[in-house]
Amino acid sequence: MNTERTTTRLTEGKCDLHTHTTASDGMQPPADNVRLAKERGLAAVAITDHDTVAGIGEALQTGKEQGITVVPGVEISTRAGGKDIHVLGYYIDHQDTGLLRRLEELRRTREQRNDRIIAKLQQLGVEVTLQEVIDNLGRPLKPDESVGRPHIADLLVRKGYAEDMRDAFNRYLAEGAAAFISLPRIGPADAFAWITEAGGVSVLAHPGLYGNDELVHSILREGRPAGIEVYHSDHDEAAEQRYLEMAHQYGLLVTGGSDYHGARGGVVFHGELGSRTVEYEVLERLLAARRK
Repeated sequence: MNTERTTTRLTEGKCDLHTHTTASDGMQPPADNVRLAKERGLAAVAITDHDTVAGIGEALQTGKEQGITVVPGVEISTRAGGKDIHVLGYYIDHQDTGLLRRLEELRRTREQRNDRIIAKLQQLGVEVTLQEVIDNLGRPLKPDESVGRPHIADLLVRKGYAEDMRDAFNRYLAEGAAAFISLPRIGPADAFAWITEAGGVSVLAHPGLYGNDELVHSILREGRPAGIEVYHSDHDEAAEQRYLEMAHQYGLLVTGGSDYHGARGGVVFHGELGSRTVEYEVLERLLAARRK
């Protein structure tokens, strides 16, 4: 599939290259992300759901209707150095059967993790069930969609076990918290390869969230992604400068995005759509890297 022909092409403007939808753990349908990006004056928006490409078709169609470029993407869950590491893939063929099969396997691992998180919460005296988490979505869960930690956190807030989303993560769900569970996953280099094999371009997501720049260096040296996400809602100016220097050191593309998930209880997780952007020329560089 030629993804270049399925997007409306502009030539300049701001682009948010990291957003999530209801296909994974975002709060809005893919079409709404695209419309919101258009309302906020962006030239392009990427749909990068966790371990699924279920939202891309709807987003591409809405992009055509709205006259805004939609970048088909994905955010793949991996593990390295004792940390959950996320890898972004851009301009993937979202109908590639090999990629779809691999993402389904990752979602099964996510389901196993969810079961163990719920069990751990129950051991801690937190009375929640996975069915409650699903019911709390307010809609049926599609086969290629997945439940994530934000869904669990939202239920914890609604049932009074946490004050807000960040409190739910800090108390129970973040790495090192009381109910955190991490199962064996593929390594970042595997995700880089999967993305390349699906016709896409790989980018290491939000390196500042891992709290270990030596690990980031190791991943960049050994895995050799095409790019690194320098600009992110949870990166301050000092972090942006560090990762910009890493990009130059390893000859990587520089990308950025809000990591928008929508608002839960009035609190926006990570950042507002359009709060972190890059220029449109970054899309041209991604497409050029894809052709190599």
